[in-house]
Amino acid sequence: MGATTYRLMSGSAAEMPDEPGLTALTAMPEVVFSSTLEEPLAWAGTELVDGDAVEAVRDMKRRGARDLRTVGSPTLCRSLLAAGVVDRFRVVVFPVVTGVTGRERIFDGWPDVVLDLVGSRTFDGRLQLLEYVPTVLDAPPRIGGP
Repeated sequence: MGATTYRLMSGSAAEMPDEPGLTALTAMPEVVFSSTLEEPLAWAGTELVDGDAVEAVRDMKRRGARDLRTVGSPTLCRSLLAAGVVDRFRVVVFPVVTGVTGRERIFDGWPDVVLDLVGSRTFDGRLQLLEYVPTVLDAPPRIGGP
């Protein structure tokens, strides 16, 4: 995750230590990519990487020590996707439209990407988890395919 997401998630974990979703996340090792945060980090088990995130992820993938996932962090995700190091792209659809209160469109500035659906699940009858294999396009997408 990036620094902004880290600040949000670690603050929530500190305020709500018994929240089931945060408890599971806290149990996993986290990696934060940031040039603004400094060690020691408050969230136990968190590794700080202040170098190039793309190269660090490439190195982690080469070592194959664990599955890698991102939480939030649209800027980090955009750079990883553009560099071609993303193997799966998961989108969770929350059935809420934040037209008045929404602040930004998270995919502005991202490369054009074709997503091939490889899995889906529904949670609580409303939330949709869609899992795709991404292919970054070299040219604008064509109607009907890459």
